[in-house]
Amino acid sequence: MYRSLFPRDLFAELDRLQRDMQQAFDLSPTIRGFGRSGFPAINVGDTPQAVEVYAFAPGLDPATLEIHVDQGVLTISGERKSSLPEEGTEGKRPVVHINERFAGQFTRVLTLPDEVDPDAVKAQYRDGIVQITIPRRASAQPRRITVN
Repeated sequence: MYRSLFPRDLFAELDRLQRDMQQAFDLSPTIRGFGRSGFPAINVGDTPQAVEVYAFAPGLDPATLEIHVDQGVLTISGERKSSLPEEGTEGKRPVVHINERFAGQFTRVLTLPDEVDPDAVKAQYRDGIVQITIPRRASAQPRRITVN
């Protein structure tokens, strides 16, 4: 399989169209995630003390991110600006042959367990990764009970 940069190759264009249609209807993850509806890619895990969410959003300005926790639902939203040139020479729009980087507004929504503390959420952005830590309430954390 190959991909031509120019639309003159009919078979390459049909192959590209078939892959795009298959990706649009396929809900199984690939090496690139779930597609545009799945940006940013996330990892979610938990420890006895907290729920950890990692959102992979390289090249994003942290000031454009909005993170909300409301009634047990975590919402991550924002916008990634396009890095493509708006205008080329002589005021003409440049021709883009391949554009695989997501640009535009995005929203990811996750349901959180009941035992988390929404008032103690912390988020930090470093090296293109947003780390969101949602601690569990003290009453929900495991504790050792001594026997007398």
